[in-house]
Amino acid sequence: MFNRLIVRALDKDKDVEIVPFFNGTDFLARLSDNPEVVTLDLGLPDYSGAEILRRIKQSHPETEVIIISGQDDLKMAVQLLKEGAYDYIAKDENVRERLVHCLHHIRAQQKLQQELKQLKSEISVKYDYLQAIIGESESMKQVLLLVDKAVKMSNVHVSITGEPGTGKKLLAKAIHYNSERRDQPFVIVNVGAIPDELMEGELFGFEKGAFDGARLRQKGKIEEAAEGTLYMEDVDLLGPDLQIKWLQFLQNGTIRRLGAKTEIRVHTRVISGSTIDLGEAVRNKQFREDLYFCLMGIPLHLPSLKERQKDVVLLAQFFLKHFCDENGITPLELTSEAMRKLLNYPFPGNVRELKAVVELAAVLTNTAMVGEDHIVFNGVSSTPDLLTEELSLKAYNEKIIRHYLDKYQNVMVVAEKLDIGKSTVYNLIKKWSELKE
Repeated sequence: MFNRLIVRALDKDKDVEIVPFFNGTDFLARLSDNPEVVTLDLGLPDYSGAEILRRIKQSHPETEVIIISGQDDLKMAVQLLKEGAYDYIAKDENVRERLVHCLHHIRAQQKLQQELKQLKSEISVKYDYLQAIIGESESMKQVLLLVDKAVKMSNVHVSITGEPGTGKKLLAKAIHYNSERRDQPFVIVNVGAIPDELMEGELFGFEKGAFDGARLRQKGKIEEAAEGTLYMEDVDLLGPDLQIKWLQFLQNGTIRRLGAKTEIRVHTRVISGSTIDLGEAVRNKQFREDLYFCLMGIPLHLPSLKERQKDVVLLAQFFLKHFCDENGITPLELTSEAMRKLLNYPFPGNVRELKAVVELAAVLTNTAMVGEDHIVFNGVSSTPDLLTEELSLKAYNEKIIRHYLDKYQNVMVVAEKLDIGKSTVYNLIKKWSELKE
């Protein structure tokens, strides 16, 4: 009875998964799935409801528990509420109404908490992104002069080029969150990750019935970024047909959803990122010249890390401090030998690799100092208990993710802390479990 009622009550919340259990044993076996809300009937065949409640609150204190009981027992209700239950509902003629009201109230509270958390995160992010765009090398000083203009001229498009790992996305976020558009959306489109046949719908949106499977109207990324900033990652990978449509949007400021008859005016700033010289792509007939000029706006080229050696230690110290702050670790310092080792390495993975190396070093040290033995490149280190085979940057990133999982025991927290997708963490967990089998 209650399963169907819950489904009907939350049917509009498409992101909600409802899983019924008919005994405590099966439920406890799945408790590690981190449920947001549990409706708990005290009349379980194998466990007392009070014991289930205690176990939930011990391991998942943020999970809300609604108690449903066949007894209208005030003393029991007070005791269970003291132990952390969200509400106690007796199975009387009002049970349906109270349960629906309670579920909606919890969902509203959770959404509000998520919004507050996101707001706090964005405030922190604005500071962090600004602080991370640092550099004392001449090449970076020139970039920072233009970044200052890009922040102030928030209606001018920006193009960012640089090798993989130089920080193009980070720079785009820094520009957005320190411009007048900071309170509006920052939307990312990874052109290389979206198949050509889906890209038009992704960018421009579509109407209900525009194609098979279009059951609802959906806004595109351009509309989602209205009044804010749209970051086009790897814009050079746009196909020829999409380049034309993208050019029309930049020139006219209007879009037409797939299947729509009318156009919509959208005002958004575009920051484009590319690992190649778009001017060279134009000369090679791989990119439209007119689109190139529309996108250029304020051109920023991020130098590789080997071109800004003066910034290596500065960035390493920043990443080390940030990692310690984020994880509640006592501040760590780099020894002079560790600094020298960093300066003597070319960093083919650029800033991204430096960040990964420094964070791994922070994990490896057992003292307040990060020494040269903790600085590991491609698996080569004099530290005896490290793996001796060569490892890729990807493998070291996996080590860091594993460290976060060990520390927080929560996929959502790990994904948020590392600014990666939940699917990335889940896929790694699946991979590790398969390797054990």
